[in-house]
Amino acid sequence: MVTTVGTETTFPRLVRNLLLLEHDAIAAYEQAIARLDNPAFKQQIAAFRSDHDRHVQELTRIADSLGTEAPLEGDAKKLLTTGKVALASLLGDSATLMAMRSNEEDTITAYERACQHSTVPAEARRLFEQALQDERRHHAWMDQTAKAA
Repeated sequence: MVTTVGTETTFPRLVRNLLLLEHDAIAAYEQAIARLDNPAFKQQIAAFRSDHDRHVQELTRIADSLGTEAPLEGDAKKLLTTGKVALASLLGDSATLMAMRSNEEDTITAYERACQHSTVPAEARRLFEQALQDERRHHAWMDQTAKAA
């Protein structure tokens, strides 16, 4: 799935779309946790999910400060992110992690764009940079673990 998040023309719209993306990611994480067999994988995915929960809290705080509606759940893209994980789980943990890794590619792209977005204030940029580091860490773990599983 290719995301357009980060191409918005305004900061409030960027924050709103990042929130939607994060909620979609959380739904995919929940799907993965429910479907993984390996307890250690479940534990790590749950830890990564908590990073996404933190991102939602930070983005919601920004949205509130802007007077922008903060979505409480994802959008229709959630069907793609969760469906991909559900289908992959039929092939085992390695395939499930690879599906999650591909979902992380969208969040990486979105946060890379957000970090470069001309309308982003310095404080928000720092939060976006931390989120980007989190996403890259998630992606790397999923990639390495899926290949080894």
